[in-house]
Amino acid sequence: MADLPEYLVDQTEEEILNRMLEKVPSDIDKSEGSFIWDAQAPVAFMLSEAAIWAQELLRRGFASTAASDNPDFRSPELDLRTAEHGVTRREAVAASGTVTFTGTAGTTVPAGTLVATPADDVSGEASIEYATTASVTLDEQGAGTAPIRAINPGRSGNVPAGVIQVMATPISGISSVINTEETKSGTDIESDQLLLERFYAKVRNQGTSGNKAQYTQWANEIAGVGGVEVVPLWKGPGTVGLYVLDTDKRAASPDIVAAVQKYIDPTQDGQGEGLAPAGPVVTIMPANEVAINISVKVQRTKEKPSTLDEIKKLIESGVRTYLKQLAFYKEDPLVRYTRVSAVLLDIPIIIDFSELKINGQSNQNIEIGTGQVAVLGTVSVSE
Repeated sequence: MADLPEYLVDQTEEEILNRMLEKVPSDIDKSEGSFIWDAQAPVAFMLSEAAIWAQELLRRGFASTAASDNPDFRSPELDLRTAEHGVTRREAVAASGTVTFTGTAGTTVPAGTLVATPADDVSGEASIEYATTASVTLDEQGAGTAPIRAINPGRSGNVPAGVIQVMATPISGISSVINTEETKSGTDIESDQLLLERFYAKVRNQGTSGNKAQYTQWANEIAGVGGVEVVPLWKGPGTVGLYVLDTDKRAASPDIVAAVQKYIDPTQDGQGEGLAPAGPVVTIMPANEVAINISVKVQRTKEKPSTLDEIKKLIESGVRTYLKQLAFYKEDPLVRYTRVSAVLLDIPIIIDFSELKINGQSNQNIEIGTGQVAVLGTVSVSE
């Protein structure tokens, strides 16, 4: 917080007591333990406490100082402050994905069937449950794929491929279940810093009359949205396209896309039934993911023994962070070869590298077009 106002400076118990004693005539005993000292000390204590309360009230009265840096804390004062401008905290979003059932051909798996990840008794990690959102009948090969959504909203529902293996709701004729792809778009309740960021965007960059800034603001009001690209005249006059990311800077899930569509232009007939003005037809779409595949030969340090698997994980982490920074950043729509090289050089256990290829190309940047987002694909590390 900025410097305190003068009326809250030097308001400690000692300072207040000294000022009070200075007002007492000099011919009266003011030493510690005297009647006057004992009478004024409790007052000084209460006034110093009141000054602390005033400082706290001042801190909580402004959005910038009410917001907490603790990702697990949510400031109610920040909620009140942002709500004055129509910006409310976004709720948690459940992860979604698909699972493949195998078993007897013709078996039907109804909507609402529960599947789960196995619990880990060693680490104490609890099972994560999902429910199918549509029914599926196994084909002649005894396989069928159904969409799922996590029972509990939040990032905990984002799990890698191959971990959903438990039939929490047993069904005769079903022998196994597996998620062949990761589940994604699960989002925790919005943090103070993200809410503050949206609040500043609203008050500092006013959207009006259906301009691009306003479409962006509208989309960002939906829980789970982590990025928006607005394309005016998407399919000619009277059309607007919005590409949407989730908070992990991946293509938004169908649930998030549907929620944004319903909020902005539910009828898509130009009648202005949503927030969009009458006239334009607005289409909401998930971003198109562009996989960034990396292969490289590395030389490892001898002082800190490491494995290629450890190096691979460090490369994946560094490149993911870099790609998230690029998401919908139109001032530089390139995945740069030099920036990926810098990620490798920033890993202490890599002394040197060679034969770095991005999507099979050496010394070439990858251009990311309109509505596209770069995401990490495969990483191959060798010596």
